[in-house]
Amino acid sequence: MTEAVIHMTQFRFSPPGSQSPYIRGGGIYLRLPQMRDFDAWAAVRDESRRFLERWEPLWPADDLTRAAFRRRINWYEEDVARDASYPFFLFREGDDALMGGLTLGPVRRGVVQACTLGYWMGERFARQGYMSKAVAAAAYFVFNTLGLRRIEASCLPINEPSIGLLEKVGFVREGYARQYLCIAGVWEDHFLYALLKDDFLRRYST
Repeated sequence: MTEAVIHMTQFRFSPPGSQSPYIRGGGIYLRLPQMRDFDAWAAVRDESRRFLERWEPLWPADDLTRAAFRRRINWYEEDVARDASYPFFLFREGDDALMGGLTLGPVRRGVVQACTLGYWMGERFARQGYMSKAVAAAAYFVFNTLGLRRIEASCLPINEPSIGLLEKVGFVREGYARQYLCIAGVWEDHFLYALLKDDFLRRYST
């Protein structure tokens, strides 16, 4: 097998069409968010607020409340049912610590067959290799379970850890978009990345 971030044979994936997709292996697991995750999610987001806010859209005033989280869960369930997006929380095997999350969406079918990747990690879990494994495994889910052919991602030019993560997994920088997203209240330029199914499977196959 080609040297890569993670060996896909270490992971178990939910079957195609599952209403409760999951990914497990390599010391981590990904599953759909549930209401029972609220306390752990709110805690890791709150303790990491200063670490995360510089990379994310402005947080609503009620962002960390149970009511807002319940709305979030409802949106997530609707999105999965519609094949619109697939949100996951990232956990560490062993102690089930909620470390972060990633979202695959919006899913574009038809002549596009692509989705967009977004992710976040709690500060105390960052830069330990967990998200690299999660993104690689999620890409396998996208290409083999969802049947898409392209994953797109973007990051701020100053976000060196995110750039390193994407390139480690195999994403290729394709462009530079001016004032692409509103981050921390400012319209920021972004690097644009993409990972193609053929390239990914070639890299991670035996």
